[in-house]
Amino acid sequence: MADEPGRLETLRRYNLRDIAPESPFDRITSLVRVVLDVPMAAISLVDEHRQWFKSRDGFDASETTREISFCTHTIAARGPMIVTDARIDPRFNANPLVVGPPNVVSYVGAPLVSRDGYQIGSLCALDRVPRDYSAAEVGLLAKFSALVVDTFELRQIATRDFLTGALSRRAFLDTAAHAIMRHARDGQECALLLFDLDHFKAINDRHGHAAGDVVLEAISACCQTLLRAPDVFGRVGGEEFAVLLPGAGPAAGIAIAERFRVAIANVTVAFDPDLRVTASFGVASLTHAIVTADEWLAGADIALFAAKDSGRNRCLEATATPEAV
Repeated sequence: MADEPGRLETLRRYNLRDIAPESPFDRITSLVRVVLDVPMAAISLVDEHRQWFKSRDGFDASETTREISFCTHTIAARGPMIVTDARIDPRFNANPLVVGPPNVVSYVGAPLVSRDGYQIGSLCALDRVPRDYSAAEVGLLAKFSALVVDTFELRQIATRDFLTGALSRRAFLDTAAHAIMRHARDGQECALLLFDLDHFKAINDRHGHAAGDVVLEAISACCQTLLRAPDVFGRVGGEEFAVLLPGAGPAAGIAIAERFRVAIANVTVAFDPDLRVTASFGVASLTHAIVTADEWLAGADIALFAAKDSGRNRCLEATATPEAV
């Protein structure tokens, strides 16, 4: 499947970027090492510019550029790929991963194929000596790769809000915590938008809770069309949603929040075309003073409350970071 935007959207939907190691995936890479008798194994995922390892066993690197990744060749090959000796393979003989640590010499990778047919990465086994792999070994690796994708699917079900498809509050806060860690490590800017639907109780009281659910679904669908590839969308309360905007500073955060606000105000709901829903936004940019996801969310919540208090249907920026709640 040559649809790169669709492939990237599938990868985004799984919400796997920059998430801490998780034991189900680490167990799979550990099994691959044992079953194939290799010193290194990894679950590798490829986005626009890099490959990163959801799990790795036997080496230290957490990510590489996409240009030097073996996995990029695997997902293009449409099937398992074997490199018997990378030192004499013209595709890899000058590759930094071959001529330097972790000194990959042989490689076998099975693509990770999503339920809708997109190859988002690979499960791979690596050795520091030349080696071929039997059909039985490649078949086992392919079965393990299918297990990885099944685990992605189960993980997604567990971390998603059933009604809207947004991340659950817990999953969103976990993602925010890793954005904080990344900011502390490399200074990457990130903004958090928190918004609450105005007068939502009146909609439930007038039309019923089933109609309220229709509104929530419509607002969520609208917001998800506005997300950039790295953005993360979550439902953190009944009618309260949040968006993480990696790479966005204060000015960009307010501008993007305003785009969301205008789009929400123009949503039409099927049961009442005349009904207009608005939202109030609080925007909190990530700073070194913020050390927990709860602090970050609480800062945005103060700005959201101020937006509500000053007339609703507006966006305000947080001016201070509250203590953790």
